[in-house]
This record gives sequence, C-alpha cells and structure tokens, in this order.
Amino acid sequence: MSHVGVPRGTVRKRRSLALLTTGVLTIPVLAGCSSGGEETARGVPQDIAPAARETVADGSTANWAVDALPATFNAFQADADSATTRITGALLPTLFPMDRTGQPKLNPDYLESAKVIEREPRQVVLYKLNQQAVWSDGREIGAPDFVAQWRALRGKDSAFWTARNSGYERIEKIERGADDLQVRVTFSKPYADWRSLFSPLYPKEITGSPDAFNDGARTTLKTTAGPFVLKSMSKSEGTVTLARNPRWWGDKAKLDTLVFRAVAAKDRTQALSDGTVDIADIDAATADRITLARRDRGSNGQPLNHGPGSEITPAQALRSWAQAHGSDEDAAEIAQAAREKNRKAVVAYATEQKALRDFAVRKSLEPAYTQLALNGESGPLADDRVRRAVARALDRQELAQTVLGPLGLPAKPLGSHLALAGQPGYKDGSGALGEQNTKEAQALLADAGWTRGGAAEPPKDTKAGSEAEKKGGKDAEEDEDAETEKTEKAEKAEKTDKDVKKAEEDSTEDSADSAAERKKADQDSEDSAASRDEGLYIVGDDNKPGAPARATVGSASAVHVLAPARTAAAQGTVLLRQAGVLGEDGAVAATDKQPGGAAGAYAPVGTAAPAPAAAKGQLGKDGKTLTLRFVLPSGPGSQSLRSVGDKIAAMLEKIGVGTEITKVPDESYFKDHIASGAYDLALYSWPGTAYPATDGRPIYAKPEPATDGSLLVEQNYTRVGTDHIDQLFDKAAAELDEKAARELMKQADARIWAAAGSIPLFQRPQLVAVDKKLANVGAFGFAAPRYQDIGFKNRQAAGSPADRKK
Repeated sequence: MSHVGVPRGTVRKRRSLALLTTGVLTIPVLAGCSSGGEETARGVPQDIAPAARETVADGSTANWAVDALPATFNAFQADADSATTRITGALLPTLFPMDRTGQPKLNPDYLESAKVIEREPRQVVLYKLNQQAVWSDGREIGAPDFVAQWRALRGKDSAFWTARNSGYERIEKIERGADDLQVRVTFSKPYADWRSLFSPLYPKEITGSPDAFNDGARTTLKTTAGPFVLKSMSKSEGTVTLARNPRWWGDKAKLDTLVFRAVAAKDRTQALSDGTVDIADIDAATADRITLARRDRGSNGQPLNHGPGSEITPAQALRSWAQAHGSDEDAAEIAQAAREKNRKAVVAYATEQKALRDFAVRKSLEPAYTQLALNGESGPLADDRVRRAVARALDRQELAQTVLGPLGLPAKPLGSHLALAGQPGYKDGSGALGEQNTKEAQALLADAGWTRGGAAEPPKDTKAGSEAEKKGGKDAEEDEDAETEKTEKAEKAEKTDKDVKKAEEDSTEDSADSAAERKKADQDSEDSAASRDEGLYIVGDDNKPGAPARATVGSASAVHVLAPARTAAAQGTVLLRQAGVLGEDGAVAATDKQPGGAAGAYAPVGTAAPAPAAAKGQLGKDGKTLTLRFVLPSGPGSQSLRSVGDKIAAMLEKIGVGTEITKVPDESYFKDHIASGAYDLALYSWPGTAYPATDGRPIYAKPEPATDGSLLVEQNYTRVGTDHIDQLFDKAAAELDEKAARELMKQADARIWAAAGSIPLFQRPQLVAVDKKLANVGAFGFAAPRYQDIGFKNRQAAGSPADRKK
C-alpha cells in the first residue's frame, strides 16, 4: 500500500519535503571496502502488462485506489502526500520523469532540449520548450511560469508556505532566451541536480502570489497541462475525477476518465471484488487471495479448501451438527447461530474469490528501501561501537528472504543508502561496516564495556558510550571546559578524515606487507576512538516518559526538545502508509581492507568476545542491562514489518542485547516516536532517487542545535551524522561531472554505513492488483506512469469491469 512519506509509484521528490511522502533518494572508501566492485546489479523489471497503443481501446473509465483524498494539489506544500503526487502526475508537466532504470529522462512532450550551455563564470541551463506545449486555458508554457515558480520556492519570501526550496535557492536569475520558447536559467553556484527543478511545473497563476500559492491549488487546479484535466473532487464520495484534456498535444489519452478513489488499505480486497476499483496497491495477503482465486477457476463448483470453514475437520463438523440438532435447546441455539454465521462467511468469501479471478497481481520492487534505524542521540546507541555491534549481528539476507522470498521476488539485501539496484552507480558499500559476524559484534560490545555480569556492577561513570571511554576513569569534576573539548573533537575528526582520505587513495594499490598490516591493526582502537568523535552529535539525557533508564551524557540534565523538519506532517502520512507496506508491509575509523569489512567496524585487536548471551545471560554495564527500545507499528497491515522486528530481536539476543518491543498505533508511530526520537530501534523506509546529493543530504545531515536549545534534525531521525558526510554531499551537489559526483556519493555512502545509524535491509515489494484487461499499468518500479497509455486492451461493453460499480 502506500508508505509513510513515499508516494507509491514515484521517485522524484524528496526535495520537497521529506519524501517519505513523495519520492526521491540515491550512492564508498572506503570505496575500496565495498563488499563488491562497481556493480551492474540489475533491478527487478516493471510489471505493467505493456501493450502497443494501437492495441488499447479508446474510451471507458478506470478506477484507481489511493489511501485518501489529497490534502492539497500543491506538491510543494508540507501536507502534500502520495495522492498529491499520483494525481498531479497526470495533470502537470514533469520535465524529467524517471525511466525504468531510475534515471531522469527528458520528456519530449514538454521539452525539445535542456542542457548546460555555460559553466564559467556561472552555470547556465537553456531549456527549449515544445512549441505545442500549452496550458489548458490555451496560453503557451513559457519563461513567466519558470520565473514565478522560482520566486515562490527560493525561500526569500516567507509569505509563500512552501515545504522545500532545494536547488531553487541556487538560481541567480531566469530570462527569456532567443524567443518565447527558450528559457535561460543562471545559477549563482553550480548545481548538479538541476534536472530536479520545475517538476511539477505550475502555471504562474498559482505560483505568482502568496495567496494563490497557499490556497489556490489546495482543492482545485483550474489550469493544467497534462493528458488529463481535473474534472471534479467529491469529498462525500471520496473521489477525484480526471477527464481527457482536449488541448493535449501529445498522444491522446486512451481513457475518457480516470477516477482516483480513496480506499483504506484494509478495504482494498472488498473494493476489488465489488468492482469499486480496477487498480490498487495491495498487501501480500490480498495478493495471495487473488492467486488462489485464479487457481480455483477450474474447481467446477467444489468447496474451496481455504477461507472461512476450511480448517473445520470432519469430526468437528459432525460434532457441530449434533449440537445444533441435539436435545439441549440452549446449546442447539448457539450451535445453529455459529453454523449460520460460518455459512454466510463461506458464501461471502466464495463470492469475493469469484470476483477476484478478474484481477492479476503485478509485482516488482518499489523504488524505496526499508531500514533499521538506530537512534544515536543518547543511551547505549550513542556509542558507535554498540551501533556497529547491533548492525553486525543482523543477518540481512534472512530478513530480506522473510519479506521478499514468499512473493517470488529476488531476496537480496540492499547495499547502498543512496542508490537502488539497477540504478547507475549502484555499489554495495556495506563492506565499510562489515559482514554479519556474531563474534565481532560481541567483541565490539566488550570493548564498549558491556559484559556478562555488568548489570550487577555498581555504576562507575555516567558518561554514555565513547564519551565515557575518553575520560579514562577520571571523575566528572575533572572534565575540561566545553570549548577545550570541542577543540579536541575537531582535531580528532581532522585526524580521522586524513586517515580515511589516505585509505581512499590506497584502495587502488596492492595490499601492504603483512608486518605493516599488523601494525595498522594495532592502531585500530585509537583510530576508532577518533572516528567516534568525527563530528558526531550526541545529546544528553532524553528523559522520555515511560522509557527505561538511560545513561546520562555529560552533566546535561535539561530535556532536549527535538524540532523535526517542517515536512514532518507529510512524512507522518507516508510512515502511516509504510507501516502496512512490508507485507504491503560515520565515521570510518580505518579504511584498510580486511576480510569482512573495514577496520573501523572491528573491536581493537585482542579484545575477547563475550560468551554467547543465550548461554551466559544478557550483557550489562554499570549496574544496567543492555536493553533497547524497539518501536513497531501495530496496524493490521504491518504484520510483515513486525515479523522482521521479531527476527531482529532474536538476532540481537544472541549477542546479549535485549529489546523491549513496543507496538504503537499507526497514527502515532511517526509523530510520537520516529520524529520525536522516542525509540532506540525502529523500522521505516526511504524512497530511492535520481538526485542523491540533493535528496539524501537532509536524511543523513549532522543534526545541529537551534538557538532555542532544540535540535534541528531535518529528516535525520537517527540523530547520527558527521561534518565529513555533509561536506561530501555538498561537493557532489556542486559537481557537474556526473561520474565524479557519483564517486563522491559512494564515499558518503561508505561513511554512512560506518556510522551505523541507518542499516538498509531490503528494497520494498511493490504489489498492485490490476484488472487483467487493463494494459500499461501496474507495478511501475522506478518509472513514472504514462497516464495517456493506460487503457483496456479491447473495447469494453456496458457493464464491463471498468464500469462494474455502475
């Protein structure tokens, strides 16, 4: 179904807000530490029942399920959601839609060309517009529309209620070119992701003034420029109806009307069977029912061996009949009622199954991935060794198999935070952290001070993680002043950066002799400590109500109020969807190559691994057990997600880490836990993107303290980040050489892996139920839909599936 923050079927916009709700993201060095070389990993192809346009009939109506009616049609506002993205894709210009390989591709319906024509002294991009491109009111699409959108989104006028301005703030000026069909955009500083701008493009009537921008496109779009126009929106019926655009200059839309209908995830099976919708994102359970329905087509009216009553044995059936016809009137009445209830359920189920035979399940991998988030703000996970231990305890292959295997999809763990398999530049950077290794995980915990019997020991220090280690047993009163400590951290971060840079340069050379390797290994412990200070932001005691006692960082006692990015509302919507989607469901300490991963992922040489926790008990430290709060959504569509959570808890138990699993309502999962930081471990997803430098930065940016004492985390809900990662993103965003930019992103990805705040698990499954007579629609994968090509393969008569609801 949908996802919290990431709209299904698109991969384009995280720039806007966080993208959990829209969709965008993309790619070590540790480049030499990858678990594989430059990979040509193939993505799973889209599954849309492709058909040539001449084989698709003109006319008819298709109904497409969305989670809810869009809160706004303005995709640049904070409450824009996946329905906003889906619907505006059919109504407004997208200059560079994603293709099936996850790359932006010029859209000839709107552009003849677009390219960088100057790099010095300023970057200049020249757009040449399709001379036939017009708005639905007949006005040509031109420079005034570009100018109005730039001014609204550049962030200089707070009267515009916008949720994003990434890229627009880099524009210096926009001018008309040699004629009205040319638009010259001059940037004040280089911007590699310029193709991400002006999509969707709104008419100047919407973006030209704050009033129009804020309110003019929330419930209607009077002027559009797509294959469809907005005909109506009915809140009472829960529908948004699009009609064929008579002024559309491109390939004529095959459908007369396209209706987007709000249908909750739990109601999708019913909506499909009664003909309310023809297209719907579904979970694994509904997909199984459709598969069974098609399998049972030739059952010749025999009772189904699945569904209500199928588990009743002959003996149970005989006993029920005897009770219903027995002399005990009360027992007979109860038995008869139960039998009648079961009979009705069997009939209803059989009726639904018969209707579901008309649907096919289109499946692919969604352009989004599920991750395990480790909150590094405070407590045990503020120590990078503990985070790495948790990460290295995970069998990511088993977790991927749990979700993808039963669906017949490739079950391979994702190896990058910034690119998905099949995208250019994808490379498995997980080697920067290291492969799954229980002994190494236990050694890391031992080095961090978590041992058997540690829970029975009296507290020795209240410092969390690496901070305590750096004190070397000194009393808190002997701490240096804050300014001196800050200087030391900067020096250590600089030292680590030099170490990493040297490793990156050495990654292409032959390995050093064994003596040098041993010497390097002896320095790992020191390097790891420096790594932990590479700009990592650690906040003090979080004092969250109802949370287990946490170690205190320093002497701070104030409650830190987090201020998540202004896109929290949109992300909340996406995370709510995401809770049901699974089933619908950094620093690098050292970069020399070692089997299984980078040196920074290891405990110092000679550190003994503790005995297996299962045999010896849970680890502890300073009188406290190592127990982590694991927050999961409790919604009916998130069973697969919870199954993954249970497996992760079992894996952590093997290394002596306990978990307290808390299942919370879907509606509070994002706002009250993920965004606010009230968790240690959590599962949620991020979308893929063609623009990683722009879209990935807010997700992995180092949190910064605000003037009011709150913590600005943007979309980095793990609270783990470094200055170096930020610098790599900034360099990539300004690098106009695509190959060089990708290399910078690979380096950033390796550092994100090594920081162990976010552990990618697998790309999410994409399951879509589609009327089997429909063509060119289904599981789109990376690609944006071509709405004008969607239609029924043969002309439909009255009462056809397209009109069953009537």
